[in-house]
Amino acid sequence: MATKLLSLTCIRKERFSGRYPVLWKHLNNRPRGGGGDGSPSETAVLKIDDEEAIASAVFGVTGMTCSACAGSIEKEIKRLPGIHEAVIDALNHRAQIQFYPSSVNVETIRETIEDAGFEASLIENEANERSRQVCRIRINGMTCTSCSSTIESVLQSLNGVQRAHVALAIEEAEVHYDPTLLSYDKLLEEIENAGFEAVLISTGEDVSKIDLKIDGEFTDESMMMIEKSLEALPGVQSVEISHGSDKISVLYKPDVTGPRNFIRVIESTVFGHSGHIKATVFSEGGVGRESQKQEEIKQYYKSFLWSLVFTVPVFLTAMVFMYIPGIKHLLMYKVVNMLTIGEITRWLLATPVQFIIGWRFYVGSYRALRRGSANMDVLIALGTNAAYFYSLYTVLRAATSPDFKGVDFFETSAMLISFIILGKYLEIMAKGKTSQAIAKLMNLAPDTAILLAVDEEGSVTGEEEIDGRLIQKNDVIKIVPGAKVASDGYVIWGQSHVNESMITGEARPVAKRKGDTVIGGTLNENGVLHVKVTRVGSESALAQIVRLVESAQLAKAPVQKLADRISKFFVPLVIFLSFSTWLAWFLAGKLHWYPEAWIPSSMDSFELALQFGISVMVIACPCALGLATPTAVMVGTGVGASQGVLIKGGQALERAHKVNCIVFDKTGTLTMGKPVVVKTKLLKNMVLREFYELVAATEVNSEHPLAKAIVEYGKKFRDDEENPAWPEAHGFVSITGNGVRATVNRKEIMVGNKNFMSGYKINITADAEELLAEAEGMAQTGILVSIDSELVGVLAVSDPVKPNAREAISILKSMNIKSIMVTGDNWGTANSIAREVGIDSVIAEAKPEQKAEKVKELQAAGHVVAMVGDGVNDSPALVAADVGMAIGAGTDIAIEAADIVLMKSNLEDVITAIDLSRKTFSRIRLNYVWALGYNLMGIPIAAGVLFPSTRFRLPPWIAGAAMAASSVSVVCCSLLLKNYKRPKRLDSLAIREVQVERV
Repeated sequence: MATKLLSLTCIRKERFSGRYPVLWKHLNNRPRGGGGDGSPSETAVLKIDDEEAIASAVFGVTGMTCSACAGSIEKEIKRLPGIHEAVIDALNHRAQIQFYPSSVNVETIRETIEDAGFEASLIENEANERSRQVCRIRINGMTCTSCSSTIESVLQSLNGVQRAHVALAIEEAEVHYDPTLLSYDKLLEEIENAGFEAVLISTGEDVSKIDLKIDGEFTDESMMMIEKSLEALPGVQSVEISHGSDKISVLYKPDVTGPRNFIRVIESTVFGHSGHIKATVFSEGGVGRESQKQEEIKQYYKSFLWSLVFTVPVFLTAMVFMYIPGIKHLLMYKVVNMLTIGEITRWLLATPVQFIIGWRFYVGSYRALRRGSANMDVLIALGTNAAYFYSLYTVLRAATSPDFKGVDFFETSAMLISFIILGKYLEIMAKGKTSQAIAKLMNLAPDTAILLAVDEEGSVTGEEEIDGRLIQKNDVIKIVPGAKVASDGYVIWGQSHVNESMITGEARPVAKRKGDTVIGGTLNENGVLHVKVTRVGSESALAQIVRLVESAQLAKAPVQKLADRISKFFVPLVIFLSFSTWLAWFLAGKLHWYPEAWIPSSMDSFELALQFGISVMVIACPCALGLATPTAVMVGTGVGASQGVLIKGGQALERAHKVNCIVFDKTGTLTMGKPVVVKTKLLKNMVLREFYELVAATEVNSEHPLAKAIVEYGKKFRDDEENPAWPEAHGFVSITGNGVRATVNRKEIMVGNKNFMSGYKINITADAEELLAEAEGMAQTGILVSIDSELVGVLAVSDPVKPNAREAISILKSMNIKSIMVTGDNWGTANSIAREVGIDSVIAEAKPEQKAEKVKELQAAGHVVAMVGDGVNDSPALVAADVGMAIGAGTDIAIEAADIVLMKSNLEDVITAIDLSRKTFSRIRLNYVWALGYNLMGIPIAAGVLFPSTRFRLPPWIAGAAMAASSVSVVCCSLLLKNYKRPKRLDSLAIREVQVERV
């Protein structure tokens, strides 16, 4: 069994490898370079078993009284090594812990809970298989947080489901499950059994899917031949043919094969006299989320228009025409006994509204009650039914009694349904705007691409325009000026400037030449480029960013737990309050506890009480509470993505707005990350070319920026500078934070810092000490080189500070945020850089695991810590921090490694990220104040608390309109975040940076 190695002794290894599998794989499979000191690093500190299983334990916890108790238990448990996930349920007095048995055991977890001041007993302990998949499901039919909470409970109760998140705002679920215990079909079935429509979006398997349309004459036999031909291709996982249709779905591994191969196989299949069959990419039509949302908007719009057709006449006959003498006489004409034309008209017009247009509320209520819960539909159905059926009772009594006098409320039920449908229409319209960021990102990919035919010598022999979805890995595509880059890859010919602002947020075009990478969806401004494709489909940077933003919108912020708790008892409480209101006013009327003059002339005491009860039922709105957090998170993450700041969901937002201390790495974070060798001093007589031949051959195995700088400098002494063939290095070893060692041309080469050389008992001469001190004094990194245990040279490497780094640190200080620099570099260089950027607190010569220890020390001291690094060498500290911020160009490594990814490599975005998180969370608080305040004020007013003193009464239809308006107002409040502007001081920094670059 292969054992993986990584410098993670100071953080929870499983938290890293579990959350960031791509980065984990990358770190363990790549030649390693070092920490921030310029010395390549070793990958041998902590051993982690690749095949280790996750165990799950459920504890019964007594003594919890509130969410603060749950929070304190969760905090203590997560401090333990080996904790993968901790979910504390204060309501049910349970704690579900997922952990790695090699690092922590059940008894230790139980003792930790008891040390926190609570009693704990083990209820259940089971091991989960290591295999895990994540599928995303679109769910239709949710109306409020009660629905989303119910679906979460249903999914989490399934054996094999490890975690389930349901997002009401985007109507999607993300389910982490074990495919060996259940399939995604079972997940869909359970959701549909709960009364909702479920549509699978993705299975989480490491495959791509494409739908192909078949044109031409074909039979069942020919389709069977096509199916067998496709299944025989290497890399094809499965082929699904819809019988009776012309659609073929193929699941395949994009590394092995691609859609053009499928089309070639299909079109080369000839059956008798049927001729050739033509295959094209199947148009998705209306399958996507956006098209489905548009269809839902159309349905609500159509329903609202039809409701107006019936409701407006009902309103006019009840409220307006009764005051017009001629029409009033007609409406009051008695048809049978006391039954008038007006009552019959209102009954006939209100019935379609109640039972046809309002049928969706009956369906929603039935589904909710069937699963033992209550949602918004239940309140609406109860309120409108109370008004409608009481009105029906008055109609029947009037028709059968010669002296009955009663008032119908048909206008109440009809207007309630009309206003609620209008509110849902406006709400869906507004929610659609909150997810525009994803739609814009998805539209960046071009529809077509120019595919080049290249011979064995690399010469272009032809070109053709193809569908952008037919691009395969290792294709060579042509990008003309003004065209979008069709897929990720690297330039093999040509030079140009590419506008990457749509991906990274960087406004200035980036120069591209041979060997440079390009990102799909970016815009080529001038010059023709030939690009070799490296990533397609779900592997592309654009697809990863879209997936990141979607996952961010699915992830719940901890503050969302408030709405989830309230939703569990909100609807039953409202029903109880509504009944109590009706009963109180009814008894007060019957017992003459208030003057009869209070009763309107058109009502009696029962009808007055009924109006109060219905108003209470329909004014209460759990939807506003449920939308308060997710809509703000959706808009906030979308705005961040448009500015090159990718925030991974509500939890990252909530932690980021509390940050009061930031730990910066030096290399590539505070500095440019593009070091150059500025001085070479040999301590032994030898040819400089031979010296760099040996040093570069050793360092070429490392990916650390300083190692790359040495290799680049060594190329200058080679004739084949473009692509040199270095001598082979044997026995390459990288020591974390110190240096590298290898055997080249039968000579033992060591490159590293002073500690590294001392560890191997290599004598450091006075001349070498003097050269190191000189380099440190000039903010340069001194690197020692030994050959066969003899010190032979000293290199000085310089990495200039980023423009405006000092101003960015100054702005952070003005925001009351403490800045600390932690680096693996020597103290002299570290202090010089720190003075230059204005940082007072410095920790130097720190190995990667020591950086994470420093983060933990700051957390223990009460700081909320953000770590800013490059996302690879700083990964232990990035994961240990409350908020990890990776500076990079949007690679898969940066996306995996941090809570927040800064697509542009500048420090101003650190400020933007924190400022945006603060603005977003202030909007969430405002949403909660409005949603809670609306219910706390609206329910008592609807119940009639103002009626005795002011005679003010809230009619049910106005209460319903207010309820609909509350949800719309919360969404619109969140939408105001789209107007976010980053701090003005950053704009002046950007202008200054452009001026510096021009100079």
